[in-house]
Amino acid sequence: MNVLYIDIETAPATARIWGLKTRFVPISQVVDRGYTLCWAARWEGKKKIHFASEWQHGHEEMIRQAYELLDQADMVVHYNGKKFDIPTLNREFAILGLSPPTNYHQLDMFQIVRQNFRFLSNSMDSVASELGLQRKTEHKGMQLWEEVMAGDKKAQAVMKKYNCQDIVVLEELYRYLRPWIKNHPNRGLYIDNPQEPVCPNCGGTSVQKRGVERPARSNAYQRYKCMDCGANSRGRVVLYKSSENLLL
Repeated sequence: MNVLYIDIETAPATARIWGLKTRFVPISQVVDRGYTLCWAARWEGKKKIHFASEWQHGHEEMIRQAYELLDQADMVVHYNGKKFDIPTLNREFAILGLSPPTNYHQLDMFQIVRQNFRFLSNSMDSVASELGLQRKTEHKGMQLWEEVMAGDKKAQAVMKKYNCQDIVVLEELYRYLRPWIKNHPNRGLYIDNPQEPVCPNCGGTSVQKRGVERPARSNAYQRYKCMDCGANSRGRVVLYKSSENLLL
C-alpha cells in the first residue's frame, strides 16, 4: 500500500470590513481569496520529506508536484484534511484544468481523534503533547505568514521547518493511534495470496485468535488481536450459523 502523509499551508483570504464584529463578509468585499503557500509530504517507510513552495518552485509547479504524489497514493493520511487540505488542493487542481487524481483512501486523524477520545483540545499539537509524542514547531503566528508572503527568506525557512515537522508529528500520531482506527483501509488487500491472517491496520501477521465475535444478530466470526500494532479485527468466514430457535 502506497501511504502518503501530507500537510499544506495556505495564505489567508483578505477582505474589506466595516468593523471587528463583522460576522458575514459579502463576496464583493473579498480582495484576495487565499491560495496554497506550500506543502510537505512523505511516503510511508521513506526518510525523505518532499516539500514544495511558491517561493522555491512557483505556484503552478508546486501544485503539479502535489498532484503527482496524490495520483500515486493508495491511502492519504492528514489532519483535518477532509475539510481543508484535500478540498483546497482539489480547487487548485481544478483551476489548472487537471482531472481528479486517481482514487485513494483518506484517513483523517482529526476525525479519528474526535470519534474515539475526549482530549481537552483536538488540535494536533495538543493531542500529541498529551500522548507524549513530538510537538509542532513553534512560530510567531500570523506574523510568520505575513513575512512569508512578503518574501522574507528567514520566515520562509521557518515555514518550511514548521510544515515538515507537521509531517513528522502526523506520522507518529498515526502510528500511535492506528490500533484505534475502525474501518482502516485493509492492508491485507495489498498482499498477494497471504498464507496467514493479516492485520488490516498494519499489515502484520503476528495475530492471535481472541474468541468469537457476534457483530450481527445471527452469525459468529473468529476474533483476532494483532500483536504488532494492537488492532482488533475479525475473520470474514462465518464460524457457525445460528440455530432455528434463535429469534430476531
